[in-house]
Amino acid sequence: MNIEQFEDKGLAHLSYAILCDYAAEIVLIDPARDITPYLSFAKKNKATITGVIETHPHADFISGHLELHQTTGAAIYCSQLLGATYPHQTFDDGDTIAFGRIELKVLNTPGHSPDSISIVLTHEGKDHAVFTGDTLFIGDCGRPDLREQAGNQTAKREELARQMYHSLRNKLLPLDDEVWVYPAHGAGTLCGKNLSDASRSTIGAERISNWSLQTMDEERFVRALLKDQPFIPRYFSYDVGLNRYGAAPLQKSLAQVIIGKPVKFSNQIFIVDTRPEQYFKKGHLPGSINIQNGGKFETWLGSIIAPEEAFYLAADSEEQLNQLIRKAAKIGYEDFIEAAFVISDGSEGMDALNMEKFKSATDDYTIVDVRNAAEAQEEPVFSHAINIPLNELRDRLTEIPFNKPVVVHCAGGYRSAAGSSIIKNAFKSKTGVFDLGESVKGFFD
Repeated sequence: MNIEQFEDKGLAHLSYAILCDYAAEIVLIDPARDITPYLSFAKKNKATITGVIETHPHADFISGHLELHQTTGAAIYCSQLLGATYPHQTFDDGDTIAFGRIELKVLNTPGHSPDSISIVLTHEGKDHAVFTGDTLFIGDCGRPDLREQAGNQTAKREELARQMYHSLRNKLLPLDDEVWVYPAHGAGTLCGKNLSDASRSTIGAERISNWSLQTMDEERFVRALLKDQPFIPRYFSYDVGLNRYGAAPLQKSLAQVIIGKPVKFSNQIFIVDTRPEQYFKKGHLPGSINIQNGGKFETWLGSIIAPEEAFYLAADSEEQLNQLIRKAAKIGYEDFIEAAFVISDGSEGMDALNMEKFKSATDDYTIVDVRNAAEAQEEPVFSHAINIPLNELRDRLTEIPFNKPVVVHCAGGYRSAAGSSIIKNAFKSKTGVFDLGESVKGFFD
C-alpha cells in the first residue's frame, strides 16, 4: 500500500492517491483540476485509477473528478447530500469501497459543509489513516461560514459550527491515536484560520495540540470557531456550484482562451496586469489593475474579479501568460478571460511617493490600509488610516475622499500594489495615488 500526497502550494491544496500494489488499483481523494499528475502516477505504478472521492464540493478550487471519470472510467463517490449532477455513486455512513487488502469506509462529518465526509482507510483489518477533507486540519478545523448561500444544501454558520463540534468528537476523536490524519489543505488556505505548516499528523497528536479537539462545551467551541475567520473570496460560492456539476476538461477549456492583444479594448473591462509592480508603475495600459503573479495570484484574482466578470489578462512573457491562464483555470476563471496577451509597456504610469515629504506630514495624505480588519486592529500603522480590505475595495471606493493625495499600504507591498492600482484606475486625475509598498515595514513599531 502507498499513500501519495500531491500539493498545490498556491492554493495550499492537498490531494491523495491511495495505491494498492496487490490489486494494482488507485483511488483518488479530492483531486485538483489538472489530472496529469494522477495519470502519471498511475502509469508509473502500472495501476488503474478505479475511484475518485470528493469529500465535499470545494469552494477554493475546481476539482478534476469529472474529467478523471471521463478519461479513466473511474467511479466518482460523494455524499448523497451533495446533490451531484455528474455520474456518481453515493457514499455515506456505513458505505465502503474495497480493493485488494484496502477498505475505505465513510464517515459523514458535517461542519465545514452539510455534505462533508471523511474517509477511513483500513489496511489488513486495521484503521491506518483518515482523509478528513476540510473537516479536520492539522492544528485547526474547517470554517463553517461558506455554505449559507451556496451548494445543494445551505446552512447558517452557527448551525454548521455546532455540527462541526459533534463531527469532531463523535466521528473523528474515537479513532485510535496512531491513525494518520490527511487533510485537504495546509497552511495558507482560506478554508481555515490557524493551520499548522505540517501536511499530516495523527489523531493522537491532534488530540493533544489541536484547539478544536480540546475539552470545551459546545457554546464555547462555536464562539471560538466563528471568531476571526478570514474573508471569503468572491469566487468561493461559484466554485461550490461548478464542482457540484463538474467542470469541463481542462485542455478543452484552455484551448478556447483567445491569445493576442485586442485591436480595440472595452473600457468596461479591467486589464489584469500581472507584471511586477515596478514595471506596472513605469508603464501600463489604461484600465489596468496590478494583480502580480505570485504564490497567491489565484486567490486575489478570485477576490477582486467577480465570477462571470470578463477581464483581459496581461503578462510579461508567453511563458508567464500560459502559466497564468492555467492558474485562472484552477478556480474556473479561464472562461472569463476576454483575451490574454503579452505586454511590456503602456501609456499610463504611477509616480513614486516622496518618502521624506510623507514622513514629515502624514496628515497631508489620505492613507488607505488594505489589510484585513483583524490585521489592522491588531497592529495599526497610521492612526488616521481608513481600513478597507483589498477584497472589499472595489465596492467601497466612495468611502475614500480625494481632497488629498492618497497613499495605500498593506503589510508588505503585494496587496497595496493591487489596491493602489484599483484606486488610481477609479480616481484617474482627481488626486495623486501612491503605493507605499515595502516601505511600510519602516513604519511598524
